[in-house]
Amino acid sequence: MIPKECKRLAEVDFPIAVVSKHAVREKSGPKGHISTLHLWWARRPLAACRAVLLALLLPDPCDSHCPEEFKDKARKLLPEVQGKVGPIDKDLQQALFKFIGDFSNWDLSSNQTYLEISRGLVKAAHPDETPLVVDPFAGGGSIPLEALRLGCEAFASDLNPVACLILKVILEDIPRYGPSLAEKLRRVGLEIKQSVEKELKQIYPPDSDGSLPIAYLWARTVHCESPNCGAEIPLVRSFWLSKKSNRKIALKPKVKRPKEKGQALEVEFEIFEPITENDVSPGTVSRAKAICTHCGNVLHPERVRAQLHFQRGGADVVFDEKGNRVGGARLLAVVTKNPSKQGRHYRLPTSQDYEAVWKAIKGLQKVIATKLPNSLSAIPDEILPLMSGTFNVPIYGISRWGDLFTARQKFSLNTWRSIFTLKQKGKAEEYVFGSLALVLSRVAMCGMSLTNWNAFAEKMQHTFGRQALPMVWDFAEVVSIRTTPGAWQNALDLVYDVANLSPLKSTLGQVQISDATAVPLPDTTATVWFTDPPYYFAVPYADLSDFFFVWLKRTLLNHPMLRDPFDPENLLTPKDRELCEMAHWDPERYSHKDKSFFEEGMRKAFAEGRRILKDDGIGCVVFAHKTTEGWEALLTGIIQGGWTITGSWPIATEMGSRLRARESAVLATSVHLVCRPRPQNAPIGDWGDVLRELPKRVGDWMERLQSEGIRGADLVFACIGPALEIYSRYSKVVDAEEREIPLGGDPEATEPHRKGFLSYVWEVVGRTALEHVLGTPEARARNSTAGALEEDARLTALFLWTLQSTNGNGVREKKENDEETEEDEEEETPKKKKQGYNLIFDVVRRFAQPLGIHLPEWEGRVIEIEKGVVRLLSVKERGKQLFGEESISVAGFRIEEQARRDPQMKFDFAVGAETGVVPKIKGRRSKSPPPPFAKGGKEGIKRETTTLDRVHAAMLLQASGQTNALRALLKAEQDRGPDFIRLANALSALYPKQSEEKRLLDAMLLAIPR
Repeated sequence: MIPKECKRLAEVDFPIAVVSKHAVREKSGPKGHISTLHLWWARRPLAACRAVLLALLLPDPCDSHCPEEFKDKARKLLPEVQGKVGPIDKDLQQALFKFIGDFSNWDLSSNQTYLEISRGLVKAAHPDETPLVVDPFAGGGSIPLEALRLGCEAFASDLNPVACLILKVILEDIPRYGPSLAEKLRRVGLEIKQSVEKELKQIYPPDSDGSLPIAYLWARTVHCESPNCGAEIPLVRSFWLSKKSNRKIALKPKVKRPKEKGQALEVEFEIFEPITENDVSPGTVSRAKAICTHCGNVLHPERVRAQLHFQRGGADVVFDEKGNRVGGARLLAVVTKNPSKQGRHYRLPTSQDYEAVWKAIKGLQKVIATKLPNSLSAIPDEILPLMSGTFNVPIYGISRWGDLFTARQKFSLNTWRSIFTLKQKGKAEEYVFGSLALVLSRVAMCGMSLTNWNAFAEKMQHTFGRQALPMVWDFAEVVSIRTTPGAWQNALDLVYDVANLSPLKSTLGQVQISDATAVPLPDTTATVWFTDPPYYFAVPYADLSDFFFVWLKRTLLNHPMLRDPFDPENLLTPKDRELCEMAHWDPERYSHKDKSFFEEGMRKAFAEGRRILKDDGIGCVVFAHKTTEGWEALLTGIIQGGWTITGSWPIATEMGSRLRARESAVLATSVHLVCRPRPQNAPIGDWGDVLRELPKRVGDWMERLQSEGIRGADLVFACIGPALEIYSRYSKVVDAEEREIPLGGDPEATEPHRKGFLSYVWEVVGRTALEHVLGTPEARARNSTAGALEEDARLTALFLWTLQSTNGNGVREKKENDEETEEDEEEETPKKKKQGYNLIFDVVRRFAQPLGIHLPEWEGRVIEIEKGVVRLLSVKERGKQLFGEESISVAGFRIEEQARRDPQMKFDFAVGAETGVVPKIKGRRSKSPPPPFAKGGKEGIKRETTTLDRVHAAMLLQASGQTNALRALLKAEQDRGPDFIRLANALSALYPKQSEEKRLLDAMLLAIPR
C-alpha cells in the first residue's frame, strides 16, 4: 500500500504537452470512442482522464516513502514497451511519465500490452485492495471508464437519467458482455431495420431510375406582407448544395408568375453549377429578417416570428383536402444516391415527394390517438421550456418536444420505437436493448427539423453543435432507413464500434442516479475522488437532455433509470437538485436556484468527496471556466470542503475550431487540480510568509508552463492552482493582527483581510506576465514611474498576452470552409462586428487594478467597455485620435516639413484636439498649451501623448505609405530613447500571426534606421 506521506506522480510532475496533443486529437471522435456512442455535453477527453488517473494512482519513485516493491515491479514491466530503465529513481520516474504520455494515445488505449502494464503498475501500487475511483458528476463517463481500463473499480453517479443510462451501457453492459454484446447489437439492430424498412418504404419511395433519396432539403416559408405582393418567401440561409473544392452545386431562385388571377406569387428553383461565389444568390433570411425574392420587401423579425408561430414552427407542409400543397414548409431539393453511380446527386422535388409526406401525415393521425403501456402518448407532448439564448424555438410556436419534428419524422420515429418494443418483448438478451435505445436516440437527434445541411461535407449536421436548440430556417430531413450519416445504420455502426473496441477483461462499474451532495457510499471507501463539476450556468444539462429523455422513456418502457427518483410526478429529468444556476436561464421557474444555491451545493459536494475518501486517498477536480467568479466559487468549495490543493496541470482539451474559440479568450485547456484531504490539525498560516512565497511560486510555474506551449488565458488560470497550494495547506491564514485573510474579497480594498488572497494572485500573475512580455521589472511599480512604459502600453500588452492561444500565437481565425449555423437573434438587424479583440471585463479589471492601470481613464482611447466585455480598439480606429480630422497624408507632410526644419524634434500627436479644430503635429518647441481631449473622451482621461500613441501613429503611417514621414518619426523616437522600439517589438510578438497589426509592426520595424 502507498504510505499516506508518499507523493503521487500527479503531485510532482506531468507530461503536459504529450497528453495535450493526444487529448485534442481525440476530440475528432475516432472509431470506437465513447463520444460516438451518444451525445453528452462537455465530455472530458479520455486521453486526459487516463493520464491524470494513472498519475494519481502511482507513487513517485523519487519519494523516500515510495515502496521498494512498486519500484521493482515497475522496472520489470516498463521495458516491455520502452527498453531498459536506468538505475536511479529519477530514471524510473521519467520512464513512468513517458509511459503515461504514450498510453494517453488513443491508438494504444486498447493495446493489450499497454493495458497489462498499466494494470500491473496499479496493482503494484495497491497490492492489498483494488482502488475504488468515484466520480459524482460522471456525465458522459470518461473518468469512470478510464478507471475500469486501468483495472480499478468505479462508482459513477449523476443526477440525470439520460447520463445514467449512457453510463450503464459504458460501465456495466459493455464491460460485462464486450464483443458478445457487439455482435448481438448488430444482429438485432439489422432485424429491426429490415422490419422498419417494410413499414416506411411508402413514405420514402425510390426514384423511377432506381436512385434512393437519402435526404430532403426543406425551407420554412412566410409570405411577403407588402400590399401589392404577398409572394411566398422560402426562408433559405444559403442556396449552396455542395461547396466541395471540386464540386460546386447550388440552387437558383426565380419568381414564378401566377397562372390565374388571385394566385400568390411563388419562387421556382433550378439546380446549376456556379463558376464563382457571386453566381449564387444570397440567402433570403438573416437574423430572423426575411427578404422577398419578388419585390425586395423586408419582413421584420417580429412578423417572421408571428407567421411561423401560427404554423407551429413552420416545419410541416400544409395540404388541402385533396393532398395538394397550399403552404407551410417548401421542399427545395432532394439528395439521392444511385447504386450504379458514385457520390451524391441532387434533383428538384416532384409531386411524388409531396404525396409521400401526405401519406405520413395521414398515418400520424392514427399514431397520435394511441397510448403506450406506460400511459404516455406515442409522440412526446411534454412542454418545451423557453430560455433566451438556449431554447428560442418556443417563440416560433414550437411549444412541445414533439413539435421539433416534422409529421413524417414523427411517424418514422414512432415506427422505429414500436418495432423496437416488439423486438424487446420476450427477449432473454435484455441487456442489448440499452445500447439499441442509444442508437434510436441518435436517430432522433439527427431526424428532427433543426438540422442543417453542410454543403462542404454534403451531409446533415445535427443541431447540437453547441449546447442549445437555436432556430434553423432551412433544414435537412434524413431518410433514417438508408445508409447515410444520421440514419439508423450509421448510428448502429457507431455504437457497435464502441462495444467491439472496449477494453478487454476490465472490471465492472457501478452506476446510480444520485445527488452529488449526498453520495450513497460509506465513509473512507474511495481511493481516488476524480470529477468534472458543473460551472454555474455554463450548460443547462437537464433541460437539454430532455430532448433525449422524452424518446428514451417511450422506447425503454418503465426502465428503472428513466425517471426522477426525487419527484415521481415529474415527467422530465430532475431539475430542482441540479447544481446549476438556473435563475440565470429561467428566473420564473428557478428563482431559488441562484448563485448562492450553486455555491452552497458545490461546497456540500466537495465535503461529500472528502467524507468518502480514505485518509491516504487523493482527489482531482477538472475546471475549464474563463471567469474569475467561476474560479472563486470552485476554489471556495474545495477549501471549505476540507481539501488542500497539491498540484495543478493544464491539459489542452478543446479544439480551436469550435465556434466560441474564435476571436476571444475562450480556454483551450482544462486545469486539473490535484487535491488531498486537509488534516484536521492543519496549522494556521502567516500572511507574510504566504505573500513572500507567492511571486516565486507563480513565476516558476509560468516559466514551466510556457515551455510546454501554454499561453494566454490558459496560463493565467493554470497559475491559480500552485498559488492555492500555498494558501490551502493551512486551516486558515491570518495577518499580524490575527485577522483571517479570506480566499475572495473586494478587489478594490487595500487591506488584505478585505481584499482577499485571490486578488494578490491576480496581481502577481499580471506583474510576472508583464515582466515576460516587456523584459523589465517595471510592472512592479503600482503606478507609472520615470523610465517605465505608460499605463496604456501595459494594458495593451497584458490584454494581448491574455488573448494568446495555447500552442499557437493569437486567437484562431475563421477558415474559409468553416460551416456555421446562423441562429435567430432578438435584434432586428445584426450589428456589424467591430474590429479589435475582446476580454471579459472582470478578467481585465483583476489584472489592471493592482498594477495601477485605471480602466476608465483609457475608455474611448484604447479600449471600449460594453455589456461586461472590454474591447481593445484596433489601430485603424485610432486614426482620428492621433491625426485629428485631417488625412494621414497631410499629417505625414507636416511631419516631413518639421523634421526638415529640426531633425531632433520630438513629435506629439493630436490625442487632445478640440472638436472642429484641425490639429497640427506638435513638436517639443511648440509654445501652444496642451489641447483638451478629443470628442467622445471622458473627463479625467490621460491627455499626454504616450509611447503607444507614437507606435500606433507609426503603424498608420506605414499603412498609408507615408515612407518619409515614417522615417522621420522613427529617427526621432530613436533619439528619444529605447521605449518605442521595445514596445513595438513586444507588441509584434503578441499580436496574432496573421493579423494586420502584426504585419504593420513588422514592416515598420524593418524601416527603423540601423
